[in-house]
Amino acid sequence: MVLELYLDLNSQPCRSVYIFAKKNNIPFDFQKISLLDGEQYGEEFGKISLIRKAPALRDGDFCLAESIAILHYLAEKFKTPDFWFPVDLHQRARVNEYLSWQHMALRMHGSRIFWLRLLIPKILGVDVPQDKMDAALDDLKHSLNLLEEKFIQDKPFIAGDQISLADLVAIVEVMQPLGSGLDVFEDRPKLSAWRDRVEAAIGKELFDDAHQTILTAQERVSTMDASKMQVFKPKIISFFL
Repeated sequence: MVLELYLDLNSQPCRSVYIFAKKNNIPFDFQKISLLDGEQYGEEFGKISLIRKAPALRDGDFCLAESIAILHYLAEKFKTPDFWFPVDLHQRARVNEYLSWQHMALRMHGSRIFWLRLLIPKILGVDVPQDKMDAALDDLKHSLNLLEEKFIQDKPFIAGDQISLADLVAIVEVMQPLGSGLDVFEDRPKLSAWRDRVEAAIGKELFDDAHQTILTAQERVSTMDASKMQVFKPKIISFFL
C-alpha cells in the first residue's frame, strides 16, 4: 500500500509534512481533509487518529499523528539526506531544541494572529478587542525576535550551513500571519534573508505550491461556509479570546 498523508494546507504542520515528502520524492497519497469544516471529527478520520488533528499518516496498518513524529518517521523510513535531521550530536540537538520550543511560542503566536485578524472577525463575526490584538502582536514579535536572535543568529540556517527540519517547521509558522495580511518580514532583513535561503533550499515552485492556500486566505474567506464553524464557536472564542 502507498503511504497516505491526511493534510489540510491551511495548517502549518500539514504544510511542513507536505513540503518534506514532496522535496524528498516520498511517494504518498494526498488525503485532503478540511479542518475548518470539522472533517477531523468524522468517523472515518477517527480510525486514523483519535487525536483528531492533522496531519496524520497511515502506512499500511500503522497510523501516526503529530507532525514532528511524522517528519521523524519519514526521515528515518526513507533515509532522507542527513542535513534534515543530522546525526551530528550538536546539530541534531539544535534541531530538537527548536522543535521543542516552537509549540508554545511561534506556533501558538502565529496561529493566534491568523485567527484574530481573519477567521474570528470574518467568519465567526466576532469583533476582536484591541487589547487582545495588541497582546497577540506583542507575543508574535517576541517569538520572531527569539527566532532571529537565538535560533538563526548569524548562521545561514538554524542548525548551521544547511536547511534542516527546524527551518522547515519554522518557515511554515512564519508564513501563517501573512495569510491574514500581516507582513512579518517588514523591517526584518535577517528574517527576510533567512526566508529567501529556505525558499531556495526547498525550491520556489514547491514553496509557492505549499503556501498558495494560506496566501489566498483573505480572498477565499468570503466564500467559506461559516455555518460549519458555528458549532465550534464557543471553543474557538474561549481559546483565542
